[in-house]
Amino acid sequence: MEKIRCGWCEKDDLYRKYHDEEWGRPVYDDETIFEFLILESFQAGLSWYTILSKRENFRQAFDHFDYKKVAVYSDQKIEELMNNSGIIRNKLKICAAVTNAQQFMKVQEEFGSFSKYIWGFINGKPIDNKPKALSEVPATTEISDRISKDLKKRGFKFVGSTVVYAHMQATGMVNDHIETCFIRK
Repeated sequence: MEKIRCGWCEKDDLYRKYHDEEWGRPVYDDETIFEFLILESFQAGLSWYTILSKRENFRQAFDHFDYKKVAVYSDQKIEELMNNSGIIRNKLKICAAVTNAQQFMKVQEEFGSFSKYIWGFINGKPIDNKPKALSEVPATTEISDRISKDLKKRGFKFVGSTVVYAHMQATGMVNDHIETCFIRK
C-alpha cells in the first residue's frame, strides 16, 4: 500500500527521503541545529529543493557544518566558497554563515547550548499544529517572529521570520505533517 505523505514532498526521492527521515523530527544537538540554520539561511529567496539537492556540497564546503571552523573563515576561504559552483555563491549569505557561526557560539556561552536557547522559546516541547491540509501550514507565526527578532538583535543574519519558521519545521520544533501523513501514525 502506498504511503500517504504531505503533498509538498511528492516531487521526487530526495524530497521524500528528507520528509520521511528528518522533517518535523525534534533535533536537540547543536551541530544539526547549526546545519539547518546554515541551510535555511541560504534558502532565503530560493526553493528548499535547490538547497536540499546541494546539501552534500554545502557539507563539504562548510567543513561538515562545524561552527567552530566556520566562525573563523578567512577572506581567502570566503573567496574559495564564492568560486564553489556546488553551493549557492552569494557573498552576503556566505559572510552571514560566518557571522552566524560566531553568534551561535556566543549564544552557547550564554545558555550552555544553542539548543537550550532556541527550544526555550517553546518550553522545550514541539508544537503540533495538526494541519488538515497544506493550506493550513503557516509561513510564519508569532513565535517565529519573536525568535527572528531576538536572533537579529544578537547579530544573526538572514534569519527573517519565514527562515526561522522553516528552521523550526526542519528541526521538529513544530510538527506540520498533515493529519493524513503516515508520519503521524
